[in-house]
Amino acid sequence: MADEVVLHLRGPVLLGPDREISEAWVAGGRILHTRPEVPRGTEILELDGVVVPGLADLHCHLGIGNGGGGTSLAEARAQALVDRDTGVLLIRDAGSIIDTRPLQDEAPGALGEGLPRLIRCGRHIARTRRYLIGYAHEVEPHDLPATVAAEARRSDGWVKLVGDWIDRDAGDLTTTWSGEDFAAAADAAHAEGARITTHTFDEETLPLALDAGFDCLEHATGLTAETTARAAEAGVPVVTTLVNVEHFREYAEQGQRKFPAYAAHMRRLRESRYTRTRDALDAGVQLLVGTDAGGVLGHGIIHDELDELARAGLDGTEILTAAAWAPRAFLGVPGLEDGDPADLLVVPRDPRADHRALRELEAVVLRGSVVHRS
Repeated sequence: MADEVVLHLRGPVLLGPDREISEAWVAGGRILHTRPEVPRGTEILELDGVVVPGLADLHCHLGIGNGGGGTSLAEARAQALVDRDTGVLLIRDAGSIIDTRPLQDEAPGALGEGLPRLIRCGRHIARTRRYLIGYAHEVEPHDLPATVAAEARRSDGWVKLVGDWIDRDAGDLTTTWSGEDFAAAADAAHAEGARITTHTFDEETLPLALDAGFDCLEHATGLTAETTARAAEAGVPVVTTLVNVEHFREYAEQGQRKFPAYAAHMRRLRESRYTRTRDALDAGVQLLVGTDAGGVLGHGIIHDELDELARAGLDGTEILTAAAWAPRAFLGVPGLEDGDPADLLVVPRDPRADHRALRELEAVVLRGSVVHRS
């Protein structure tokens, strides 16, 4: 440790919504709750401010470019750096066109180097001609279990199914799979030791996914009182993506002439987004922050998503829980307990009182290295 810089975090250090310690240290890439023994001459860097775990984005698409299509690996790396420098240090990639495994190997070094921890979900799995062109494996029901199993093996323990999309014959959102298909997909993922989540906008998809034992819900704009209660009882979380839902007005305008029922449906889903989100949290559904960055939306928008949660009525503690503590617990990723990898942010004031403090990054520390400073 003689050549290592030891960080002294002169906190408070927020370990959870109601747990904090006054200070901590970082040495050997880990956070320590007591001062370590350091050799004489070791540089100690003092960092003053409120310390929180790195933010998480549980619905992010590294490797999909603006407007769709796969990127180069270098472009995907640049996307990850943009996210990192907004404070996102944990990404669950909810579907990528390219293989992003090499991005998991870049450790922090000098200032500006190092990428967030990445948990890959493989490639989207969709019904034939029922999703964005070029994004997904497009399969029919007889091939669904084998495709889910293959993606489970090549991912980091997650598979994502596209559960509904516009049906041009019906002129509206409809589910793309039967209840039996959802069950077969969940069984195939679980048999591989993986968890499975689904893209879902439509109301009718949610009972099918819950009946099948899905582990997570993406967007979930079709939540009703009944499915909200069911998700809460089953402990199935919802990944928010409210920035994306704001864009439903644009999707409605694009489809208005040919698909007026679809357009009206998307407008209704958008208009109820804040009430639905607050109601879900009040009912006991765990909310997890996701931006849906990549493709339609650019990267670096985590704070826009947090602002949307505030508009839905969440307070600073609830927002920080959804953005940091709960995602880490859900994914089994360490937080800021003694000996955990030091993935943390230093901000000038307590974000539990005002979530906007998370925009004011004094320092970003990734696996014990300072990778960004204001």
